Amino acid sequence: MGAYKYIAQAWKSPERSYVYQLLRERLPEWRRGESVVRVPRPLRLDRARALGYKAKQGIIVVRARIRKGGRRKERPNAGRRPKRMGVVKYTPKKSLQWLAEERAQRRYPNLEVLNSYWVGKDGKYEYFEVIMVDPHHPAVRNDKELGWIAGKAHRGRVFRGLTSAGKRSRGLRNKGKGAEKVRPSIRAHQRKGK
Repeated sequence: MGAYKYIAQAWKSPERSYVYQLLRERLPEWRRGESVVRVPRPLRLDRARALGYKAKQGIIVVRARIRKGGRRKERPNAGRRPKRMGVVKYTPKKSLQWLAEERAQRRYPNLEVLNSYWVGKDGKYEYFEVIMVDPHHPAVRNDKELGWIAGKAHRGRVFRGLTSAGKRSRGLRNKGKGAEKVRPSIRAHQRKGK
């Protein structure tokens, strides 16, 4: 087996491999740091390479931290019965991974999100590494596999749900019967029905 396969196996069951000790050492440091931090190299090299990462100019990796759970809403002061307070059981339609990608994009507005993957969690946060690409860098523009991201159609792709995590949240992984209302998008289908 190659090195990437060993890394992949270790991350499949983190609690039974070296990953458990690795995260125990690093998570307290991540928790104290900023919510979006540039990292020198990917923690999961196998996953990063599978998602398009290359160790070259114009490509960086960012670790994004996002709070777990649903939307926290403030309890209203005015009178209404608890059922109508609108405080609990409100969850965003976006996954935490998609929200982490958006947060990374806002920190680096001149770059584009290529993809992302999970790297850990603790009691309060989930952590994702986001692969970001500079669409104006000559090394990226001349790359046969990554040059497509320089096109105008891909500007702000993360905010339009065009990344892998975005497509999953939009229901585009489902095909056929039962998925008639998700394409081209839920709102476009609603407009079409009128």
